[in-house]
Amino acid sequence: MTAPLITILDDEPEIRHMLTEALEESGFRTMGFSRATEFEAALKSHTPDLCLVDLSLPDRDGLTLVHRLALEQGATVIIISGRAQVQDRVTGLELGADDYIIKPFDPSEVVARVRARLRRDRTTANAGTTARFAGWTAHFDRFALEDDTGTETPFSHAEGEVLRLFLERPKRLISRAMMQETLGGAAGESFDRAMDVRISRLRQKLREDPKNPRLIKTIYGAGYIFLGDVEWG
Repeated sequence: MTAPLITILDDEPEIRHMLTEALEESGFRTMGFSRATEFEAALKSHTPDLCLVDLSLPDRDGLTLVHRLALEQGATVIIISGRAQVQDRVTGLELGADDYIIKPFDPSEVVARVRARLRRDRTTANAGTTARFAGWTAHFDRFALEDDTGTETPFSHAEGEVLRLFLERPKRLISRAMMQETLGGAAGESFDRAMDVRISRLRQKLREDPKNPRLIKTIYGAGYIFLGDVEWG
């Protein structure tokens, strides 16, 4: 079996070398880039299993790149950044990143988070890829919601994880603690706010009335319930 490919986009040579060494010692393949243009050119011929992306890039805004990777390509993205403010972390997660690691970090922590994220991706890949509910079809293989007219709306990898969590547990309470345990990431304000944004975006894509959503119901102080009937296949 071919080892997973991890791309490292960071303009600091020391960071790239440190992560390359740690990841390759742990059995991963790596490709390193200092500029977004080089990285995007490589994506035309390579499909990474996971992307490590710094936000402070010399030729591109890192957050814009993260959003495009997550939404347009459904890529698994972990941000590595020296920006430690809560709002930076929230923004990164809101735009579709699957995790956010603050510099300076121990490379062993990055390796552990990469492994954890890829395990979750494998679990998802082995599960059903299509779910039908309330006139919608969720295509998890291509990260798209299809309505009854055949019109498709893309969703990010991170939004898809939240949607799958709901669709796999219809009509059951999903607490914030369960979301954190299942989806990973550090519990706290940034995680809670990122989940709020992802759920809000899913409601918009499902054309829910924000004042009275019929599918994803908020149970204040407890969590959420997905009220639709779901058929996988």
